[in-house]
Amino acid sequence: MGRISTSDGAAATNGTASLPGDVKLDGVERKLELNGYAKARPTASRRRDRDYRMRRMLAAADVVAVMVGIAAMPLFDIARPLEHVFWGTITIPLWLALFMMYGLYSAGLRRVGHSTADEIPGLVHVFVLGGVGTWVILHLTPAGSTEFAPLCAAIGLAFALDLALRSAVRWLSRSLLGSERVLLVGSGPMTPVLARQVQRQPSHGLEIVGALTREENRHWPLPVESLGALGEVDAAALLSELDVDRVVVSAEGIEDHTLMDLVDLCRRMNVRVSALPSLAAMIGPAATIDQLEGVTVIGLNLPTLAHSSQLVKRAMDIVGASILLVLSAPVMLVVGIAVKLDSPGPLLFRQTRIGRGGKPFRLAKFRSMVNDAEAQREELLALSRQKEWLDLEHDPRITRVGRFLRLTSLDELPQLWSVLRGNMSLVGPRPLVAQEDCNVSGWARGRLDLTPGLTGMWQVLGRTHIPFEQMVMLDYLYVANWSLWTDVKLILRTLPTVVARKGAN
Repeated sequence: MGRISTSDGAAATNGTASLPGDVKLDGVERKLELNGYAKARPTASRRRDRDYRMRRMLAAADVVAVMVGIAAMPLFDIARPLEHVFWGTITIPLWLALFMMYGLYSAGLRRVGHSTADEIPGLVHVFVLGGVGTWVILHLTPAGSTEFAPLCAAIGLAFALDLALRSAVRWLSRSLLGSERVLLVGSGPMTPVLARQVQRQPSHGLEIVGALTREENRHWPLPVESLGALGEVDAAALLSELDVDRVVVSAEGIEDHTLMDLVDLCRRMNVRVSALPSLAAMIGPAATIDQLEGVTVIGLNLPTLAHSSQLVKRAMDIVGASILLVLSAPVMLVVGIAVKLDSPGPLLFRQTRIGRGGKPFRLAKFRSMVNDAEAQREELLALSRQKEWLDLEHDPRITRVGRFLRLTSLDELPQLWSVLRGNMSLVGPRPLVAQEDCNVSGWARGRLDLTPGLTGMWQVLGRTHIPFEQMVMLDYLYVANWSLWTDVKLILRTLPTVVARKGAN
């Protein structure tokens, strides 16, 4: 592995990143050339320009959405429509101030894999406060008071349009500005998991351009090429050469002073930094960060739910499953007929799964395999891509109708009865069979503190594309950081995942 060295000389000019001198690359340069990376050095101003454009595009989307909502007010039977539209337009600076106050132009730029769905709580607050503020301002202007209900309808229209426009802006930015270029540093157990997920989910707008990892980390192999180890190469030259926008660090085995030097370098080069701490499996987004005399202390969330939270979750399960059962009844009738006509055997496949607290329950699905599928399981385990569970590229037991049911997840519909009975939840950890559950031990069994779900993080993030160990970790994260909004967001993300057939087997 070649080293990156520098020689004394003038700092880089023409807008390039300021480095100690002219960069001389030997082995690393040749490897970068083979990978097709351009020699043009990035600049802090280029990254600032990227962020500037993204913020302006989001602000433009917000302004368009609010103005369309205001312009539509006459459609909702408002007296003196022109005056209301004119004075409503005057409130645009108020709206922009609210968007800024809730961090809807900056927070997402610092976060990895940020999506419009993550912004829905903040957007709800903005449109509620903005709607009330607009109503007050209109009351004080020559336009006079207006009925609150028509204004609410206009604000609702603006909110829906804003969600669509912000999603379009993120899609457009990936097309025009390109993906965020990511360099991995270090290699702990979570780094290869992150790398695989980034490669399988281009919607996050991330592109991994390489990794700095030591030879002793080979027992955590990365699906990207290693360019050496931190401390053995000139990090400034490498960040410049690879046009890196973000560095993701796994701190295991790296000295603190080396990490701080890297963070300081990234600060000077305007490169964002994200970290995968050793307790990543237990921290999660709901962890608390405190300061004790200058020492940072992270409060971990234990995988337990308050009684009131359990009641809210159960109420949502009953209402949601009842509505879905009524809506899906005609579909289930057609599916049932198709299953019976396609192959001999029972309509439903029933299997014992491990539920909350380790208690077994009977799970029912539309049969998607031949009648003697379970008898062939042990023989097929030898061909499985993962030793912990049966994972085949092409399972010979699946019937013709069963293949369609699995691709569309229609075979899961009978589980809605399990949700009504309380054996399952709409959202929760994946219910495992006993043979798979015995591979989960220690702290990871905290995943059983919640009722298993019809959908969840595993189903939304990729299903069979996700290794068994990561599935267990995701379940623990879900339990430790549960919130009602998390469930709603996972339900909203389930339909696009099913339509895209991500990880369907």
